[in-house]
Amino acid sequence: MKLRLLTIIACIGMQHAYAQDSLQMRKIADEILLHGTCYENLRVLCKTVGHRISGSPEAAKAVTWGEKAMKEAGADKVWLQAADVPYWCRGKESLYLKMGKDYKKVRALSLGNSQGTGGKTLEAAIVMVHSFDEFNALPDSKVKGKIIFFDYRFRQDFVFTFQGYGDAVKYRWASPSVAAKKGAAGVIIRSMSTGKDDFPHTGGMHYNDSFAKIPEMALGNITADQLEQACEKGTPTAKMTSECRMMSKPVRSYNVIGEIRGSETPGKIITVGGHLDSWDVGEGATDDGAGCVQSIEVIRAFKALGFRPKCTVRAVLFMNEENGDKGGEAYADSAKSKHEQHVLAIESDAGGFSPRGIGLEMPEAQKQNILKYKNLFLDYGVYDFSREEGGTDIGPLKKQLNVPLAGLMPDSQRYFDLHHTDNDTFEQVNHRELKLGAAVMAQLIYLVSEHGM
Repeated sequence: MKLRLLTIIACIGMQHAYAQDSLQMRKIADEILLHGTCYENLRVLCKTVGHRISGSPEAAKAVTWGEKAMKEAGADKVWLQAADVPYWCRGKESLYLKMGKDYKKVRALSLGNSQGTGGKTLEAAIVMVHSFDEFNALPDSKVKGKIIFFDYRFRQDFVFTFQGYGDAVKYRWASPSVAAKKGAAGVIIRSMSTGKDDFPHTGGMHYNDSFAKIPEMALGNITADQLEQACEKGTPTAKMTSECRMMSKPVRSYNVIGEIRGSETPGKIITVGGHLDSWDVGEGATDDGAGCVQSIEVIRAFKALGFRPKCTVRAVLFMNEENGDKGGEAYADSAKSKHEQHVLAIESDAGGFSPRGIGLEMPEAQKQNILKYKNLFLDYGVYDFSREEGGTDIGPLKKQLNVPLAGLMPDSQRYFDLHHTDNDTFEQVNHRELKLGAAVMAQLIYLVSEHGM
């Protein structure tokens, strides 16, 4: 009888705590949806700074913006954390394709970290392949001196589009060295894009130092379709000109960090962040201005509500996610050297769209602790906790300190229409979707701070 009574009391206590958590989560959502400043912060970042590749003057301007925004959000402490980052410079570039009688200039972007043509014009015949296997089957004589068109399509059958990206991205990353091994002079790729448009996508690539560093450019899907048809009918040629290069020395840059000191266990830290750098096209709104302003919004909302979490909550605007992750490494190095105890790190780097899930990259026991609160998120459209997703910037925390990771997972359908393009602008972001993502991150942080992992 006594045991049964204790069980009933425990159940009532759990129900009361659940109701209190639900109420606090609603207060967080109301504060952000009604009074949130993240959308205005994103407008200022996009329209006064714009794109901001690491090492550039624009990236330095973004650091100044981030420090100011963090202070205005009410962080107890704001500081800059040094990170030496690579600086890749695009310079002038052009691509002309001869798919009929005459050359026609087409929209194209050099891939990030690639070496261009030194400003000279590379003119060569185009050879089309659809996969690395198809390319590897070609004799060297069919490749030498040619520009190889890797016409691999982003698979549209993956509902979660990041799976399609993971499938296709190797063609952006590795094609130049694969082609150079057989003597190719240059590479053109079909962009990593779900879009039915002609925006070329840039993004990081990598050279194998054993082979020549040949230029690589990306086409939007419409031009890629046209080139595919021309290759099926004959042998098109290309004139490729590019000044892009990696600058010889790294540039001193910074992560921007703001925190609210914990009320009961300040030595335990929950990190929330996005990356401040972008590629040098568009405005870097979706990738990843959204994640930065959402992280700042967590600080602002807690301060506005008068809520002081038990753990220290730290918002980080990471530098250099796109082509080196030096900011993420610097943050983890600092945490390790200072023997900091990080109980969770969560990143938003999948766009400012409506939140649909939270990825959990952590041991099963910790996953189960978070899953106890799964139903509390249903009112906010969040239902998917099944994926192991964290984030590039917070990855070094797991590698060096075994920190549990979480990743905000917005609806992914439009992300790879915009990602790394001229079309990644402020106008593509909806203010309610952006704010709702910030609210979900703040809610998760509240739960972990109050109840632990």
